[in-house]
Amino acid sequence: MKQIVAVSNKKQLAAFIDFPHELYKNDPNYVPELFIAQKDLLTTHPFHKHSSLQCFLLYNGDQIIGRIAAILNNSHNRVNQVNDGFFGFFDCVNDQSAADLLLQTASDWLKEKGVTGLLMGPVNFSTNESCGLLVKGFDMPPVVMMPYNASYYPALLENTGLLKKVDLLAWRFTGENYDDRSVKLVDRLEERLKRNNIVIRKINMKNFKAEAAKLREVYNKAWDKNTGFVPLNDEEFDYQAKDLKLVLDPDFCLVAEKDGELVGFGAAIPDMNQIQINIKKGRLLPTGLFKLLFGKKKVKGIRILLLGVVDGYRKMGIEACIYAKIIQAYRRKGFEYAEASWTLEHNDMVNSAIEAIKGDPYKTYRIYEKQI
Repeated sequence: MKQIVAVSNKKQLAAFIDFPHELYKNDPNYVPELFIAQKDLLTTHPFHKHSSLQCFLLYNGDQIIGRIAAILNNSHNRVNQVNDGFFGFFDCVNDQSAADLLLQTASDWLKEKGVTGLLMGPVNFSTNESCGLLVKGFDMPPVVMMPYNASYYPALLENTGLLKKVDLLAWRFTGENYDDRSVKLVDRLEERLKRNNIVIRKINMKNFKAEAAKLREVYNKAWDKNTGFVPLNDEEFDYQAKDLKLVLDPDFCLVAEKDGELVGFGAAIPDMNQIQINIKKGRLLPTGLFKLLFGKKKVKGIRILLLGVVDGYRKMGIEACIYAKIIQAYRRKGFEYAEASWTLEHNDMVNSAIEAIKGDPYKTYRIYEKQI
């Protein structure tokens, strides 16, 4: 008999975090999330100071067969002037009745909170965090900070009445398989930018706190037109920046500056999932921490996770110059692949630029919606 249990203690929370490990134990492409990171996300992330969520476990007898979180993001609703809710952290066995029960439970919880608009997801808080359901590209592991799910998930969600809201694209570059015209032209691009008093430079790691404050302003301005975007407050941005700093290589974090003011930036990080895939159940102890610390030098891929320019400075060549410099570093350091992710399917300007340098849209992630 199936039974929903609202997570209310540490033991249940641990079971909630660990459930995917059992579900995907025979899937070679599954990458376990770090337990400590998931626990922090669900309990101490700055999100919890202004919004709320409730995690649920689905049991069949004494066996867990699914999980979901109902998420009320007050910042999203305030900024977008809506009354919507999200679901996230969705995992389920291939059982339609189980999926129906999980989605209905999340919807009911949001109704009780006064939500009358849409149910959207999977989104783990907002589009600033992990989001989207994999619908294309099941044959390879995800890169760092990107989600993964079994191929039967889309059918489960669509059969609950959820409809496509938007697709997110992940682009792959391998070895020398890209058009390096932008690399060859980078010197000319930089000279043209300099004539407009725009300089491309590496992030100053010695003054990271001050740099991060400037990056937050650019981030919130450059991404404000993206579907479902929610500006990050100081505490939320610092939370994410603190984690990124641990793996950040200044050669892959570049800023565009005009007269001392940041107008754009791009960042790529090592694909730590190459190491994390071998950390059993995401536990750093007793051996996981050593794998993480000493395996970094063996990582052969990067994820370009941020590239944004504020309005008024776009189409000047800043984006192309930052991409070119990242590609230069990618080649110089001997990396074997790069993923640029994610981009909105309808962002023609960015997608055309990536296609022009032979990026392959090899994975697609989908955000769904339906009326609550």
